[in-house]
Amino acid sequence: MAILHSLSPLHHRYKNCNGILDFRSKTSNPRKYTVRCDYDEDFCKERYENKRFRMLIAGGGIGGLVLALAAKHKGFDVKVFEKDLSAVRGEGKHRGPIQLLSSALAVLQAIDKQVAEQIMEAGCVTGDRINGLADGVSGEWFTQFDLSTPALQRALPVTRVICRMALQDILLNAVGLDIVSNKSKVVDFIEDSSKVTVILEDGRRYNGDVLVGADGIWSKVRSKLFGQEDAKYSDYTCYSGLVNFVPPYIDTVGYRVFLGLNQYFVASDVGNGKMQWYAFHKQPHRNTDPPTGSKKKHLLELFRVWCEEVTALISETPEEMILQRDIYDRDMIYTWGIGRVTLIGDAAHPMQPNLGQGGCMAIEDCYQLVLELDKFSKSGLDVQQSEISSALRRYEKKRIFRVSTVHAASRMASKVLTSYQPYIYFRSGPLSGLSTTRITKPSLQVARILLQIFLPQFMTWMIAGYG
Repeated sequence: MAILHSLSPLHHRYKNCNGILDFRSKTSNPRKYTVRCDYDEDFCKERYENKRFRMLIAGGGIGGLVLALAAKHKGFDVKVFEKDLSAVRGEGKHRGPIQLLSSALAVLQAIDKQVAEQIMEAGCVTGDRINGLADGVSGEWFTQFDLSTPALQRALPVTRVICRMALQDILLNAVGLDIVSNKSKVVDFIEDSSKVTVILEDGRRYNGDVLVGADGIWSKVRSKLFGQEDAKYSDYTCYSGLVNFVPPYIDTVGYRVFLGLNQYFVASDVGNGKMQWYAFHKQPHRNTDPPTGSKKKHLLELFRVWCEEVTALISETPEEMILQRDIYDRDMIYTWGIGRVTLIGDAAHPMQPNLGQGGCMAIEDCYQLVLELDKFSKSGLDVQQSEISSALRRYEKKRIFRVSTVHAASRMASKVLTSYQPYIYFRSGPLSGLSTTRITKPSLQVARILLQIFLPQFMTWMIAGYG
């Protein structure tokens, strides 16, 4: 509190960290005034010493680390807050490898070529083989798509999958443990005209120029921005398994989605003699899971009439390697931030995993965000709040169309994949005698033709650019 004596009523101006109080005389009547000056001495001193734009990132997952790496290379002063790095690494056990489409790999190359090379070396190329959709019962291909040609034509890396834990370690080593603060959960933030302050669970506070919420589908930053809102259950649960198994088709098939009614099954080569699979099954929300030790039995019952490619993978997987989690997403929002705060990845636009694009969209977000903020990286104390806010809103605007399209496609794909019923059955009525006869639905051929026309275009659009 400052006690100021003046010869007149005064008008004062406080300019950010410069600490300038400007008094202008209007009359000569002597009076005494008490003025509260909100002057953050520590923050201003630090800003003068560093003269670097400071970015605070809530969340040390894939998106948070890629953003930190990109910002670090642009000269930003970066700080990442993660509640539990061991849990982030262990997330790979529950969610399996992450698919990196050509567009995301190209973004990683633009951010850090050496790190991108490490990631590509650690990954398993799937885009150079056959990929597509198949009938779950017969195993016959329904449609195939080419992930290689569109990438090679544009001199882009070919699609790969990589273990989440391996990707996490590569990124963490590149960013540096001096930048990533473990056991640091962001629970709140405060913004004023000169800075944004994050508040950690243990009471610590840190100041910065911008705050980016990269804290996933259950984002605390998002809830503080827009209020608490429940995530939406997709009506599906997912069982996943990682198995030491080399199928006979390993040299020709990258990954395959087996279709069925109210369930589907995804199988992918992940390298090193391992296969990763996901079994999606429609069931009520918060349905009781199978008793411990019986997940495999439950799955073999669910997929008992499916092709050997599916049942063999389940049978070969040890019980303890079969995990289960319910699938959630959120409705798309078209503003991801306010003022000095914005969101990336699942914090902004969580989507269902059936297209394998959640991680790719987060990586693309990072690139676009840093592009918009790059001009501030060396401008020191001259950056105005309005300029920062405008840059963040531009980032959001430029990402909305691509992200919302993929989000909508993910939801639509979930409905399409699980409504697959290729045959007409006559269980009653005058044609009940044909109950054992398999008659292909005419609409199936129409669907196949439409997919063959539009799916390659969509995949090329996905591969070709970051939006």
